Amino acid sequence: MVAAAAHLYARRGFRGASVSDLAQHCKTSKSLIYHYFPSKDDILHEVMEAHLDALVDAADDAMQEGSARERLHALTVSFMRLYAGAQDSHKVLLNELDNLPSPRRAEVVAKQRRIISVVETLVLEIRPDANPITLPLTMLFFGMINWTHTWFRPEGSVGPDALAELAVDLMLNGLDRLQAS
Repeated sequence: MVAAAAHLYARRGFRGASVSDLAQHCKTSKSLIYHYFPSKDDILHEVMEAHLDALVDAADDAMQEGSARERLHALTVSFMRLYAGAQDSHKVLLNELDNLPSPRRAEVVAKQRRIISVVETLVLEIRPDANPITLPLTMLFFGMINWTHTWFRPEGSVGPDALAELAVDLMLNGLDRLQAS
């Protein structure tokens, strides 16, 4: 049901898709949906939380061992694999956050910040002299990978692992050549 909701919200937007639409899409009843999710907001929250929990787990796993460069590589590969299989959820996360009530939005933002912090830590380990611009470098990294859902097709000529290799090579080579200010 969560994947179906992600698909529907990614196509129609949260406000453009009703619980009736979701029930029809799942070939079930609205009452069954409301049995598991007290409100439409709860469904949206679950779509985002499930996706973010997978990303947090991938970030935690990537941080277990290796150099900072190896950990950034492992994190990028894991994220691109997740993004390739969860394009709808990722699109919903990026586009529908403002539709969550404030307390739920705060939970989602806290997990996003945790993921950002992991990459900030890696960037700083790789380039300690880049401290004043660590956050901009981190956000450039996410800008490079987060929007792949708009154009990337897993069945295309470049798969998720190859795309991750390109992204991490660009990031690491850029950090190597960076003129720290």
